[in-house]
Amino acid sequence: MYDQPSTFEPDPAEPGFRIDPVLARSWLLVNGAQYDRFAAAAQSRADIVILDIEDAVAPKDKDHARGNVVRWLGDGNTDWVRINGFGTPWWADDLEMLSGTSVGGVMLAMVESVDHVTETARRLPDVPIVALVETARGLERITEIAAAKGTFRLAFGIGDFRRDTGFGDNPATLAYARSRFTIAAKAAQLPSAIDGPTVGSSARKLSEATAVSAEFGMTGKICLTPEQCPTVNEGLSPSQEEISWAREFFTEFQRDGGEIRNGSDLPRIARANKILDLAKAYGIHESDFGDDPDHIPAPSDTFHY
Repeated sequence: MYDQPSTFEPDPAEPGFRIDPVLARSWLLVNGAQYDRFAAAAQSRADIVILDIEDAVAPKDKDHARGNVVRWLGDGNTDWVRINGFGTPWWADDLEMLSGTSVGGVMLAMVESVDHVTETARRLPDVPIVALVETARGLERITEIAAAKGTFRLAFGIGDFRRDTGFGDNPATLAYARSRFTIAAKAAQLPSAIDGPTVGSSARKLSEATAVSAEFGMTGKICLTPEQCPTVNEGLSPSQEEISWAREFFTEFQRDGGEIRNGSDLPRIARANKILDLAKAYGIHESDFGDDPDHIPAPSDTFHY
């Protein structure tokens, strides 16, 4: 399901196609207690669909939500699941339920120490784990969490983090926290971190928030509705300007003999290759986004594998 497209495979830009989670931009949360929403989410433009049996589900509905997840995965789907945090009354039952299923990966809530990841990985071997860090305690240990055996990517739980710390939502206020995520992921050689969601239906607000994510080197973002996914995908993809530059650079480079001319060529080659590789992985063509004046392109140096 996560294989990169070839000539005979579906277009990654088509609804319902799943991007390799290493490169995934939009991570769509779907209430696990509402089975009727699963199919629509699966056919959305989300790079990754996450069935949420944690915050979205009241304690009395946990068993019902687990049943929905088992039913969905039992039909051969390989979507992800957000499970309850280590130490909660539901964590062990979540893992037992997922053991032996076709789950694509798990997002582990409220990660505050290495043990939370390693114990989850021990019970779900070979299942990628996104460590959702949502508290001051977790942020203080984020370097160790990123380096833990089993951590696949980091994600920023903004809402709970703000409740825990009393911080506002101004990008400057959360700059330190976002920087910590990016640096910890890079130091541990993980794919770049996933930013938290943006609440509300304003397309401009979401576009601006996604540009902030990109500015801090975060290459994924949690989405709360299918409608948010296209905006997030666009904001965390190479821009039309960057794709055109990369193609023009290689045309010029080959015209000049295809040999290194000065010290700037190697980093420019690496940058151009990264832009074109991502554009191919995402199924982006030069006309896909058009000349939308509201599109805020992500800085080219924030695209990390």
